[in-house]
Amino acid sequence: MANIAWKELEALASRALENAGAAPEAARSTARALVLADASGLASHGVSRVPLYCAHLRNDRVDGKAQPKVIARKGATCVIDAADGLAYPACDLAVEEAARQARNFGVGLAAVVRSNHFGAAAGHLEPLASAGLVALAFGNSPAAIAPWGGKTPLFGTNPIAAVFPRRGAEPLVIDLSLSEVARGKLLVAAQNKQPIPPTWALDRDGKPTTDPASGLEGSMLPAGGIKGAMLALLVELLVGAVAGAAFGYEADSFFSETGNRARIGQLFLAIDPGALAGSEVYHQRLETLIAAMAAESGVRLPGSRREKAREAARLSGIFVQEPLLSQIHLLTNP
Repeated sequence: MANIAWKELEALASRALENAGAAPEAARSTARALVLADASGLASHGVSRVPLYCAHLRNDRVDGKAQPKVIARKGATCVIDAADGLAYPACDLAVEEAARQARNFGVGLAAVVRSNHFGAAAGHLEPLASAGLVALAFGNSPAAIAPWGGKTPLFGTNPIAAVFPRRGAEPLVIDLSLSEVARGKLLVAAQNKQPIPPTWALDRDGKPTTDPASGLEGSMLPAGGIKGAMLALLVELLVGAVAGAAFGYEADSFFSETGNRARIGQLFLAIDPGALAGSEVYHQRLETLIAAMAAESGVRLPGSRREKAREAARLSGIFVQEPLLSQIHLLTNP
């Protein structure tokens, strides 16, 4: 393992992405999000993605010069076209739009179409929590989960995230993929040549596997069985049917350097609690529930581990596997 300072890793990742063809601001936005994930203890959504992102840029799976823009508005909703670019600048714009609409209408909804992998879902919501807004995020991804009762993957791992702001404390952060584990964990295990538990994935023949490479070629098991499969379907419908993005099965795997332009989507919902129960009631009720949860020994508030990891990263740097760090260094060379 190599240790590297937060800002240094961010600059390194940004240079690699820009060298592969990303516009400077798109590279910086993407690097910030990836390194934040690493600092939060989410290595599967961190700079482990940089080599693949660079390959996608070089192989024209992603347009590095794309400029996201709002293409439709109605009331408190809007649709943003990521234009086949890196997802992060489009998600930044969507969060800004959702916040603005929530301040005006009490609620704001922004959808992103023609998008790509958007990393750790909850990371996008942090600016909304900082603005005192409750927020949710949904995103689909290339097919990894089969419909319940089937064998052919159609739905992505399709993360769902939510943030609930607090006064004088870090927000509650809920972030989960709808597979038993995030598919990125298989990528990290494959990179490190480590086995995976047989409850994570199936191989091409539909059999449990401990080989992460076989799992990446096969399908992921849904979290909670049929309930996870139904939630994955729900996300596909929200971003594919309601917002108009591609369905998961229409996109080639993110783990392949070549393939089609994914054109999957994301959806961000921002809610002003002052428009419903009222800010005072919201904060009182939130803290009442948190106190009840914390009264029992062993209960951990969602999001608390991430903040501890970030504090350690600020003080001591971020640990990255040496082969991966060397690979990113090579990607910065012209």
